[in-house]
Amino acid sequence: MIQKIKENIFQLCFKEFGSCVYLINLNNQNILIDASSEENSKELILDLEQLNFEPKDIDIVILTHNHWDHIGNCKLFTNAKFYANKKDFGKMFFDINNLNINELKVIHTPGHSKGSICVLYGDVLFSGDTIFHNGIGRIDLPGGSEKEMQHSLEKLKQVKFKILCPGHI
Repeated sequence: MIQKIKENIFQLCFKEFGSCVYLINLNNQNILIDASSEENSKELILDLEQLNFEPKDIDIVILTHNHWDHIGNCKLFTNAKFYANKKDFGKMFFDINNLNINELKVIHTPGHSKGSICVLYGDVLFSGDTIFHNGIGRIDLPGGSEKEMQHSLEKLKQVKFKILCPGHI
């Protein structure tokens, strides 16, 4: 299912369990936030095609954290540069701190995982699994921490956003 969030932002959600994927067209770059689970690969490709994109058209993939339901389709995006937090991925991808796109503000929000991040773009917050529409993300998985989550939520209270785009709806 595709939902238009703003003129240049689309939310892709799937029938099988997996994260939502967000497509942003910014400065002539096609940016994905998360890649969902491998079970959603065919539906993800079809959704991209509906938006007149192919996996090879994706320039950047930003991963909010290292859980299978967010990273399962990384292999589809053969032309993309991947950015993620080293606390979750080590040296596997480019360091999210080196993402050089002025319009995107990376906010480190450990709690769901050690390396969880959120991304702020204007008044839109891509929250991964730190915040869901109906509450905070899970802290009971490996790398989760109630103390870190509380600190991250306090940090996010200071962030001004109007639209929440969580990893799951």
